[in-house]
Amino acid sequence: MLSRNQAVNLVKKYLKEQDNICLALAVEAILRKVAILFNKDQELWGITGLLHNLDYEYCGSNFQNRGIISNQILDGLIPEKSVNAIKANNYKYTNYSPISSLDKCLIAAIPSAELILYITKNSSSKKLSDVNLPLVITKVNDSSFAPKFNRSRINLCEDIGIDLKSFIKLCLNALNKISDELAL
Repeated sequence: MLSRNQAVNLVKKYLKEQDNICLALAVEAILRKVAILFNKDQELWGITGLLHNLDYEYCGSNFQNRGIISNQILDGLIPEKSVNAIKANNYKYTNYSPISSLDKCLIAAIPSAELILYITKNSSSKKLSDVNLPLVITKVNDSSFAPKFNRSRINLCEDIGIDLKSFIKLCLNALNKISDELAL
């Protein structure tokens, strides 16, 4: 399996937009926290989160290839369960249904991280430390706020045994720990 440094180098090779790099780091942090909670392989889960979006800029709006291109790039570099989770994130086009807790956690973590980062960047202070649990829960439940975020994907956290409020709290804690790296 790739080391974290090797994975970061791949992220920087394939992702040039800072927002996409921040999202990769955020999802990594969330998956590491969940791995600790469930006594899973923290490195495997973290690397999966870090690399989940590797083909995003390459594929653009061509969603049919998302996850498939990442699979080709990562072939032999990460365990199959990581590749499967990345493919499961785009199950509509990859025909790989989310089965494992890693698959489902990745799917829930991505829009959760996106939403928290969006709330932070649109706040007056632009500081992650000023974003609190009640605010995020309110925004998750307000479908008119940032309607592009797929809230049903966030709710997949319940399939892995974490209620929405606890999952969002975990996400906030994970992101606050890396706020300097995210420059938020």
